[in-house]
Amino acid sequence: MAVKQTAGRRDLGVFAPKFAELNDDVLFGEVWSREDKLSLRDRSLVTVVALMSQGLVDSSFQYHLMSAKNNGITREEIAEILTHAAFYAGWPKAWAAFRMAKEVWSQEEETQEGKDGGMFGLGAPNDAYAQYFVGKSYLNPIGAESGVMVANVTFEPGCRNNWHIHCADKGGGQILLCTSGRGWYQEWGKEARRLEAGDAVMIPAGVKHWHGAAKDSWFSHLAVEVPGENASNQWLEPVDSEEYDCLP
Repeated sequence: MAVKQTAGRRDLGVFAPKFAELNDDVLFGEVWSREDKLSLRDRSLVTVVALMSQGLVDSSFQYHLMSAKNNGITREEIAEILTHAAFYAGWPKAWAAFRMAKEVWSQEEETQEGKDGGMFGLGAPNDAYAQYFVGKSYLNPIGAESGVMVANVTFEPGCRNNWHIHCADKGGGQILLCTSGRGWYQEWGKEARRLEAGDAVMIPAGVKHWHGAAKDSWFSHLAVEVPGENASNQWLEPVDSEEYDCLP
């Protein structure tokens, strides 16, 4: 469904009220809404090419690139569209368009980084522990030599585990070695800590905590189980969604 447009009235409602009306009500309110004739995706494609062919790579072009992305045009498709149009609209215009398109789709590239699980591999869906996670996670066991369990855990964007505690009568706990993407770690009563590749977290036994991916990034870490006597995990409530959504 086409988004209701109010930019005309917002920016030109006083200076050029008729133009504002035509922009908001006719162009976007009627023409863009005729999805039974031409889909929003195809209208975005036509609009982007038309603006590029005129060399209009300004804020309006950026707006329509963002709309094209939201309407389903992928990074690979916009690259092919602009490459094709370059032969008809002109090479310099394509260069200018590519610079702006790269910015618009850069977040998608960042989001997909680490989707393969990083250097230790994605592994299989973490179905056995899915009830303790919000979102989808993957588990790739690395080994259990000398009684030390090591696994690569990968979180899709927005995925995190519930609050939990590593329990042990003696020793125990867990070490996280972050390998790719961006994520979060938080202990009960403390501020969340941002995690990136190369970071390490030492989690003592008995500490209530959670960890997982950032909203817009895949995240992988090695989970190293510290040997302990009568070691076990106590799974608790999910992380509050509002508090998670407030993390940058």
